[in-house]
Amino acid sequence: MIFRILEEQLGQKAKEAKETAKAADQRFMQLALALGRRGLGRTWPNPAVGAVIVKDGVVVGRGWTQPGGRPHAEVEALRRAGDAARGATLYVTLEPCSHFGRSPPCADAVVAAGLARVVSAIEDPNPDVGGKGHARLRAAGIAVDVGLCAAEAARDHAGHFRRITDKRPHVILKLAVSADDKIAASGHKPVVITGEAARTRVHLLRAQCDAILVGIGTVQADDPLLTCRLPGMAARSPVRVVLDRALRISGDSRLVHSARETPLWVMTSDMAEAPAVVKLGAAGAQVIRVAAGAPAGLDRPAVLHALAEKGTTRLLVEGGARVANSFVAAGLVDEIWLLRGPDAIGADGVPALDAMPLDAITQSPAFRVRASETLGKDSLNIYERA
Repeated sequence: MIFRILEEQLGQKAKEAKETAKAADQRFMQLALALGRRGLGRTWPNPAVGAVIVKDGVVVGRGWTQPGGRPHAEVEALRRAGDAARGATLYVTLEPCSHFGRSPPCADAVVAAGLARVVSAIEDPNPDVGGKGHARLRAAGIAVDVGLCAAEAARDHAGHFRRITDKRPHVILKLAVSADDKIAASGHKPVVITGEAARTRVHLLRAQCDAILVGIGTVQADDPLLTCRLPGMAARSPVRVVLDRALRISGDSRLVHSARETPLWVMTSDMAEAPAVVKLGAAGAQVIRVAAGAPAGLDRPAVLHALAEKGTTRLLVEGGARVANSFVAAGLVDEIWLLRGPDAIGADGVPALDAMPLDAITQSPAFRVRASETLGKDSLNIYERA
């Protein structure tokens, strides 16, 4: 009887210890994920990875992929940990790389540092890595656990995954609609739909994307700047991309005038006239030729492929209605940020998705609501592909 009680007590203590260790793993991986998100929009074409090194329950090193994609998160964390990394545990949001690119393999650095354990959120789909990093760590005698917070990691690395597997960026469609599902007044006249809190949220999203895309119609109607206007974050502005089949963009537009400060890519038909291309190039813009689509636009898969070829992993599509419609209709939207203001515009306003009803998104089984927020008088629903 006494032995049975002792066994039960020991079993209970073992169970509690296991649960405590599991909770600690969860907490440290969440920290790594938060660190990795600091790099969103700044590390492309590399993924924005986060890493945390823990020894005896204490964080001894933290790292995230640096601007431009190097150094990698693991290397940064190891540098900060120094000798304390020996015998420690590394929490990392993506499998450590195992190949020589523009920097040596992170897996080799982890082995050399003498880490005892690696907790990796998810395997890298890149065929140059694809399980090889984890295998190298195990071959060196390091305990490797894979899969903790995998769903969150997959979401954070969606741009990297999409570029590797589908040869295109992860596409985020942002729509700011009135209470009656309009995005502009009659004649495409701009109108303020959402308040300051919502606009701040959108500018933060811009900073977390590699590029932002609009059509030439939006440029001509709004003359936007498409930068991140949060205080101190101008340098986090994404590349501005304009779909302009006939190169109608004006040299007097704010986009062209600022092309030397913030990159501007104008995507046009492979039949566009050379003088217009030269003129834009002289202003600091880069012209990218892609195949024309029917009836009067650019082929959307070709546009995305060209952007992926230039390293883009996260693309924010901001307008206008016809551009939004074209990406939704082509099945090329992965995530939708739907902001709704409190006021109606009226029956003569411009529908959010041109001829397509908005419930093609909101009621579609292809999308599900991932998150909802209230931003002052406005609402935000974030949809993701189901």
